[in-house]
Amino acid sequence: MSSKAKVKKLFSYAGVKINGHREWDIQIHNEGLYSRVLSKGNLGLGEAYMDEWWDCKKIDKLIDKILRAKLNKKVKNLNVAWGWFVASLLNLQNKTKAFEVGEKHYDVGNDMYKLMLDKRMVYTCGYWKKAKNLDQAQEDKLDLVCKKIELKKGNRVLDIGCGWGSFAKFAAEKYGAKVVGITISKEQVKLAKENCKGLPIEIRLQDYREVNEKFDHIVSLGMFEHVGVKNYRNYFKMANRCLKENGLFLLHTIGRNKSCRNSDEWICKYIFPNGMLPSVKQIAKASEGLFVMEDWHNFGPDYDKTLMEWHKNFNKNWNKIKHNYNERFRRMWNYYLLACAGSFRVRKNQLWQIVFSKKGVDGGYISVR
Repeated sequence: MSSKAKVKKLFSYAGVKINGHREWDIQIHNEGLYSRVLSKGNLGLGEAYMDEWWDCKKIDKLIDKILRAKLNKKVKNLNVAWGWFVASLLNLQNKTKAFEVGEKHYDVGNDMYKLMLDKRMVYTCGYWKKAKNLDQAQEDKLDLVCKKIELKKGNRVLDIGCGWGSFAKFAAEKYGAKVVGITISKEQVKLAKENCKGLPIEIRLQDYREVNEKFDHIVSLGMFEHVGVKNYRNYFKMANRCLKENGLFLLHTIGRNKSCRNSDEWICKYIFPNGMLPSVKQIAKASEGLFVMEDWHNFGPDYDKTLMEWHKNFNKNWNKIKHNYNERFRRMWNYYLLACAGSFRVRKNQLWQIVFSKKGVDGGYISVR
């Protein structure tokens, strides 16, 4: 059977037609796509899109259908095996490699992120329970975090992976908190300091392993995905070391349904180098004996909505920033946002907010939704 026939058959399992007329059907521009997909799997599919070998009106719906049909499991390739081997052998998120994701992803341009994100520049999942737009969804998420850690005026909070200072600024303005934010992105530090000027906030270019001081509470919003399974235990030890006895630690992270040691090949190569999504089992094992798990909240489907809003903003404002990038970057970024949206929609990925205490909250913790 030819490569074309094999790929055509694979897509048929997902209800996808080559050169069909539905919005999720794939339009082929280069016949080399078939052998590329069979040899490289989802890495080949993503790279071929960047190279303009194919198009699709609704990539998010295409990815949804591909994942529901589990086509990624039907195409086995050496890249997956090699990625697993390297991640098992090496610590890809050690101290010397920690700043790579900052340089490759978070430093690509503050102007782009300003136009793509909400007004507070929150680069994590919004909370859409009551929200009607992205600004409100992110405001509600930040408020949800503050309520979950029972934030009080004057509390000192550590924000691990502070981004452009969105949580720090919100917590200081709305709750009167004092915040120390750490990030591994030079560009984030620059803008975060500007955004938080005049508030009781300290922004540092610092690896989490270097923090050794006490805080009333700790939050980590969308940073744990860069820690890596080999470092999970030390990450929780650091949080335990830095959290006061009666404090609360909120971990906000993307999660996966099955334990693994490596990431999606395309995402790891082009978007988040050395990234890795945790499982329930891995988080539980790493935190065991260090914390009491008080609350576990999953609102993964909200990331689908958030990503689609980012995609809309990115394309609406592309003409304002395109002089800094090229067409391949635009296609790469669109594929990233839409493929991730499809993955959350099919519930392959989750979004967890987990609240930990050191010894258990007296009388019990009251969950906030």
